[in-house]
Amino acid sequence: MSGPFGTPDPERLAGLVFELASQLHVERARRMALEAVLRDAGLVSEAAIEAAGATDATRADMGAALDKAMHGLMRVMTESSDPRTPLRKEGVSK
Repeated sequence: MSGPFGTPDPERLAGLVFELASQLHVERARRMALEAVLRDAGLVSEAAIEAAGATDATRADMGAALDKAMHGLMRVMTESSDPRTPLRKEGVSK
């Protein structure tokens, strides 16, 4: 079965999975460290962190960050030495 990116290349899929895992680990560790520093300094509570994540402005920022991250990840699936590859321009980081 073929999807929007053609027949999946196992090497590319593995690269994508490892890239996602790496990014997830780094982002989670940084977030946890930042939250701990802020909490330990008495600057923010767990409830304040949760409330901040629910605001429209924060959700917009998170959406923009997600779009940027996905743009980079899609490069793994769309890069090719063949300039005729679909979505090639969309997959190249700017």
